[in-house]
Amino acid sequence: MSAWLGVVSFEHVRRAVSLGIAQIGHGKRAGLLRMHAGDTLIYYSSVERIGDRTPLQQFTAIAEIADDEIWQADEGDFKPFRRRARYLDTAPVELASVRNQLHLTAEANWGYQLRRNIVPLDEHDANLLRSMMEGGAVGQPA
Repeated sequence: MSAWLGVVSFEHVRRAVSLGIAQIGHGKRAGLLRMHAGDTLIYYSSVERIGDRTPLQQFTAIAEIADDEIWQADEGDFKPFRRRARYLDTAPVELASVRNQLHLTAEANWGYQLRRNIVPLDEHDANLLRSMMEGGAVGQPA
């Protein structure tokens, strides 16, 4: 099993949770192809909604990829690729509260990798984020 960090606005994360789907990279297929059934997907939301100038910088949801099927939804002019996902009951965690503990953020220019919209997470980071987010309070471990 692998763990992934998906970079998505919080507004879109809430919609994905409500639909029980995983969608990243503005609906592109490539990132979803890297995932497999049973993988963990942790969303990081730099902003509340696309176009916002005020940073949010929170880890906002955790899902388990439900199966290996990728399908294309039809929302009129928008036809995003998606996967089924099962979301855990979690609370957002602020980046600032875990930044010094993550391997992901250890390098000086760590933020550049987020431009890919999906980043592999090592076991340490996935476990730390899961523990913090399942704690039920922003930044508090379980």
